[in-house]
Amino acid sequence: MTQTFSAARRIPTPSAQSYHLICRGEAQATRGAVTPQVQAVHSAIRSKILANDFSCVAARASLNTDCYALGCYGELTADSTAQMLASDLSRFLQDQDRMGSGFTSMIATFDGQTPADEHEFEAALWHLLRAIHRLDDADYSPEVSCDPNDPRFGFSFGGRAFFVIGLHPGSSRLARTFPFPALVLNAHRQFQALRDTGRYGRMQDTIRTRELKGQGNLNPNLADYGEASEARQYSGRAVEADWAAPFPQAPQGRCPFGHS
Repeated sequence: MTQTFSAARRIPTPSAQSYHLICRGEAQATRGAVTPQVQAVHSAIRSKILANDFSCVAARASLNTDCYALGCYGELTADSTAQMLASDLSRFLQDQDRMGSGFTSMIATFDGQTPADEHEFEAALWHLLRAIHRLDDADYSPEVSCDPNDPRFGFSFGGRAFFVIGLHPGSSRLARTFPFPALVLNAHRQFQALRDTGRYGRMQDTIRTRELKGQGNLNPNLADYGEASEARQYSGRAVEADWAAPFPQAPQGRCPFGHS
Protein backbone atom coordinates (compact mmCIF):
# COMPACT_ATOMS: atom_id res chain seq x y z
CA MET A 1 0.00 0.00 0.00
CA THR A 2 1.31 3.45 -0.90
CA GLN A 3 1.70 5.77 2.07
CA THR A 4 0.42 9.30 1.56
CA PHE A 5 1.46 12.35 3.52
CA SER A 6 -1.08 15.12 3.98
CA ALA A 7 -0.21 18.79 3.84
CA ALA A 8 0.34 20.50 7.17
CA ARG A 9 1.86 23.75 8.32
CA ARG A 10 5.12 24.83 6.70
CA ILE A 11 8.04 25.60 8.98
CA PRO A 12 10.63 28.19 7.83
CA THR A 13 13.77 26.08 8.04
CA PRO A 14 16.69 26.35 5.56
CA SER A 15 15.72 25.49 1.99
CA ALA A 16 19.34 24.82 0.99
CA GLN A 17 20.61 21.43 2.14
CA SER A 18 23.79 21.69 4.20
CA TYR A 19 26.01 19.88 6.72
CA HIS A 20 27.82 21.56 9.60
CA LEU A 21 30.34 20.48 12.19
CA ILE A 22 30.37 22.49 15.41
CA CYS A 23 33.18 24.47 17.05
CA ARG A 24 32.73 26.28 20.37
CA GLY A 25 28.99 26.00 20.04
CA GLU A 26 28.88 27.54 16.56
CA ALA A 27 28.00 25.83 13.27
CA GLN A 28 30.83 25.78 10.73
CA ALA A 29 30.56 26.01 6.93
CA THR A 30 31.51 22.35 6.45
CA ARG A 31 29.23 21.85 3.43
CA GLY A 32 27.14 24.90 2.70
CA ALA A 33 26.99 28.37 4.17
CA VAL A 34 25.98 29.11 7.75
CA THR A 35 22.98 31.26 6.88
CA PRO A 36 20.80 33.08 9.42
CA GLN A 37 18.27 30.27 8.97
CA VAL A 38 20.89 27.64 9.80
CA GLN A 39 21.85 29.63 12.89
CA ALA A 40 18.21 29.80 13.96
CA VAL A 41 17.76 26.05 13.49
CA HIS A 42 20.97 25.35 15.40
CA SER A 43 19.86 27.62 18.25
CA ALA A 44 16.50 25.83 18.43
CA ILE A 45 18.23 22.44 18.52
CA ARG A 46 20.55 23.50 21.33
CA SER A 47 17.70 25.00 23.33
CA LYS A 48 15.70 21.80 23.01
CA ILE A 49 18.38 19.21 23.71
CA LEU A 50 20.04 21.16 26.53
CA ALA A 51 16.70 21.81 28.26
CA ASN A 52 16.07 19.97 31.52
CA ASP A 53 13.07 18.07 30.12
CA PHE A 54 15.04 16.45 27.24
CA SER A 55 15.62 12.91 28.40
CA CYS A 56 18.42 11.71 26.08
CA VAL A 57 21.55 12.46 28.11
CA ALA A 58 23.78 11.04 25.33
CA ALA A 59 22.62 13.77 22.93
CA ARG A 60 23.06 16.37 25.71
CA ALA A 61 26.64 15.18 26.25
CA SER A 62 27.31 15.49 22.50
CA LEU A 63 26.17 19.11 22.50
CA ASN A 64 28.06 19.98 25.66
CA THR A 65 31.32 18.81 24.06
CA ASP A 66 30.61 20.07 20.48
CA CYS A 67 30.82 16.46 19.29
CA TYR A 68 27.96 16.51 16.83
CA ALA A 69 27.03 17.44 13.30
CA LEU A 70 23.98 19.36 12.11
CA GLY A 71 22.34 18.59 8.78
CA CYS A 72 19.64 20.84 7.27
CA TYR A 73 17.52 19.22 4.57
CA GLY A 74 14.40 19.64 2.49
CA GLU A 75 11.12 17.75 2.64
CA LEU A 76 11.24 14.77 5.00
CA THR A 77 9.97 12.34 2.36
CA ALA A 78 11.72 13.78 -0.74
CA ASP A 79 14.13 11.60 -2.71
CA SER A 80 16.70 14.42 -2.75
CA THR A 81 16.57 14.58 1.06
CA ALA A 82 17.34 10.88 1.36
CA GLN A 83 20.22 11.15 -1.10
CA MET A 84 21.82 14.10 0.68
CA LEU A 85 21.29 12.69 4.17
CA ALA A 86 22.85 9.37 3.11
CA SER A 87 25.86 11.26 1.74
CA ASP A 88 26.22 13.34 4.89
CA LEU A 89 25.74 10.36 7.19
CA SER A 90 28.60 8.64 5.34
CA ARG A 91 30.71 11.71 5.99
CA PHE A 92 29.63 11.78 9.62
CA LEU A 93 30.94 8.24 10.12
CA GLN A 94 34.42 9.60 9.37
CA ASP A 95 33.94 12.82 11.32
CA GLN A 96 32.62 10.84 14.28
CA ASP A 97 35.78 8.76 14.47
CA ARG A 98 37.84 11.96 14.75
CA MET A 99 35.74 13.59 17.44
CA GLY A 100 37.47 11.82 20.32
CA SER A 101 34.39 11.61 22.50
CA GLY A 102 32.25 8.79 23.83
CA PHE A 103 29.12 10.77 22.97
CA THR A 104 28.55 11.94 19.40
CA SER A 105 25.35 12.67 17.48
CA MET A 106 24.21 13.45 13.95
CA ILE A 107 21.20 15.79 14.03
CA ALA A 108 19.11 16.10 10.88
CA THR A 109 16.42 18.78 10.51
CA PHE A 110 13.82 19.03 7.76
CA ASP A 111 12.05 21.78 5.87
CA GLY A 112 8.68 21.82 4.17
CA GLN A 113 5.39 20.24 5.09
CA THR A 114 5.25 19.04 8.68
CA PRO A 115 3.46 15.69 9.27
CA ALA A 116 -0.01 16.32 10.67
CA ASP A 117 0.15 13.89 13.59
CA GLU A 118 2.17 11.10 15.22
CA HIS A 119 1.08 8.42 12.76
CA GLU A 120 2.05 10.53 9.77
CA PHE A 121 5.42 11.45 11.29
CA GLU A 122 6.11 7.79 12.02
CA ALA A 123 5.30 6.86 8.41
CA ALA A 124 7.54 9.66 7.10
CA LEU A 125 10.40 8.67 9.44
CA TRP A 126 10.37 5.06 8.24
CA HIS A 127 9.97 6.16 4.64
CA LEU A 128 13.22 8.12 5.04
CA LEU A 129 15.08 5.37 6.91
CA ARG A 130 14.16 2.84 4.20
CA ALA A 131 15.23 5.28 1.49
CA ILE A 132 18.67 5.99 2.94
CA HIS A 133 19.21 2.30 3.67
CA ARG A 134 18.61 1.51 0.00
CA LEU A 135 21.51 3.86 -0.74
CA ASP A 136 23.79 2.06 1.72
CA ASP A 137 26.03 -0.65 0.25
CA ALA A 138 27.71 -1.59 3.55
CA ASP A 139 27.02 -4.79 5.49
CA TYR A 140 24.36 -4.49 8.16
CA SER A 141 25.92 -3.76 11.55
CA PRO A 142 26.41 -6.87 13.72
CA GLU A 143 25.52 -4.69 16.72
CA VAL A 144 21.83 -5.07 15.83
CA SER A 145 19.58 -7.50 13.99
CA CYS A 146 18.31 -6.75 10.48
CA ASP A 147 15.10 -8.72 11.14
CA PRO A 148 12.27 -6.32 12.12
CA ASN A 149 10.64 -9.11 14.14
CA ASP A 150 13.76 -9.64 16.26
CA PRO A 151 13.92 -7.85 19.66
CA ARG A 152 17.48 -6.83 18.68
CA PHE A 153 16.37 -5.09 15.47
CA GLY A 154 17.79 -1.61 14.97
CA PHE A 155 18.79 0.80 12.23
CA SER A 156 22.17 0.43 10.52
CA PHE A 157 24.01 2.64 8.07
CA GLY A 158 27.57 2.35 6.81
CA GLY A 159 28.07 -0.78 8.90
CA ARG A 160 27.30 1.16 12.10
CA ALA A 161 24.17 0.84 14.25
CA PHE A 162 22.30 3.99 15.24
CA PHE A 163 19.58 4.69 17.77
CA VAL A 164 17.17 7.18 16.19
CA ILE A 165 15.23 9.83 18.13
CA GLY A 166 12.40 11.53 16.23
CA LEU A 167 11.24 15.05 17.11
CA HIS A 168 8.26 16.91 15.63
CA PRO A 169 5.52 19.41 16.55
CA GLY A 170 2.78 16.81 17.00
CA SER A 171 4.51 14.48 19.48
CA SER A 172 2.56 13.45 22.57
CA ARG A 173 5.84 13.22 24.49
CA LEU A 174 7.00 16.61 25.73
CA ALA A 175 10.66 15.66 25.29
CA ARG A 176 10.00 14.88 21.60
CA THR A 177 8.03 18.06 20.79
CA PHE A 178 9.91 20.38 18.44
CA PRO A 179 8.95 23.22 16.03
CA PHE A 180 9.92 21.19 12.94
CA PRO A 181 10.78 17.56 12.13
CA ALA A 182 14.22 16.41 13.24
CA LEU A 183 16.11 13.17 13.82
CA VAL A 184 18.92 12.64 16.32
CA LEU A 185 21.12 9.65 15.45
CA ASN A 186 23.29 8.25 18.23
CA ALA A 187 25.77 5.47 17.49
CA HIS A 188 25.14 2.20 19.33
CA ARG A 189 28.79 1.80 20.16
CA GLN A 190 28.62 4.61 22.71
CA PHE A 191 25.94 2.72 24.63
CA GLN A 192 27.95 -0.49 24.45
CA ALA A 193 30.94 1.38 25.88
CA LEU A 194 28.76 2.41 28.82
CA ARG A 195 27.68 -1.21 29.34
CA ASP A 196 31.30 -2.35 29.23
CA THR A 197 32.23 0.14 31.96
CA GLY A 198 29.15 -0.47 34.10
CA ARG A 199 27.70 3.01 33.52
CA TYR A 200 24.76 2.13 31.27
CA GLY A 201 22.33 1.40 34.11
CA ARG A 202 23.01 4.79 35.67
CA MET A 203 22.39 6.55 32.34
CA GLN A 204 19.16 4.58 31.87
CA ASP A 205 17.97 5.59 35.34
CA THR A 206 18.75 9.23 34.54
CA ILE A 207 16.74 9.08 31.31
CA ARG A 208 13.75 7.56 33.05
CA THR A 209 13.92 10.07 35.90
CA ARG A 210 13.88 12.90 33.37
CA GLU A 211 10.91 11.33 31.59
CA LEU A 212 8.96 11.09 34.84
CA LYS A 213 9.79 14.64 35.84
CA GLY A 214 8.94 16.16 32.48
CA GLN A 215 5.91 14.06 31.46
CA GLY A 216 4.59 12.60 34.70
CA ASN A 217 4.88 9.08 33.30
CA LEU A 218 7.40 6.91 31.50
CA ASN A 219 7.44 6.51 27.75
CA PRO A 220 5.44 3.27 27.26
CA ASN A 221 7.92 2.17 24.59
CA LEU A 222 10.90 2.09 26.97
CA ALA A 223 12.42 -1.37 27.42
CA ASP A 224 15.74 -2.83 28.43
CA TYR A 225 18.01 -3.74 25.51
CA GLY A 226 17.06 -7.10 23.99
CA GLU A 227 13.59 -7.23 25.55
CA ALA A 228 11.88 -5.40 22.66
CA SER A 229 13.13 -3.72 19.52
CA GLU A 230 14.53 -0.25 20.14
CA ALA A 231 12.81 0.77 16.89
CA ARG A 232 9.55 0.99 18.86
CA GLN A 233 10.99 4.18 20.38
CA TYR A 234 12.21 5.92 17.21
CA SER A 235 9.12 7.97 16.33
CA GLY A 236 8.01 8.67 19.90
CA ARG A 237 4.50 7.34 19.30
CA ALA A 238 3.12 4.78 21.77
CA VAL A 239 3.05 1.89 19.29
CA GLU A 240 0.81 -1.16 19.50
CA ALA A 241 1.90 -4.34 21.30
CA ASP A 242 2.18 -6.25 18.00
CA TRP A 243 3.92 -3.40 16.13
CA ALA A 244 6.95 -4.24 13.99
CA ALA A 245 9.23 -1.84 12.18
CA PRO A 246 8.10 -1.32 8.57
CA PHE A 247 11.18 -2.85 7.01
CA PRO A 248 10.88 -5.86 4.68
CA GLN A 249 11.31 -9.26 6.30
CA ALA A 250 14.95 -10.27 5.90
CA PRO A 251 16.09 -13.77 4.89
CA GLN A 252 18.32 -15.16 7.62
CA GLY A 253 21.84 -13.77 7.46
CA ARG A 254 20.98 -10.94 5.08
CA CYS A 255 19.84 -7.36 5.53
CA PRO A 256 16.24 -6.31 4.59
CA PHE A 257 17.34 -5.05 1.16
CA GLY A 258 19.49 -7.95 0.14
CA HIS A 259 22.93 -6.62 1.02
CA SER A 260 25.36 -9.35 1.93
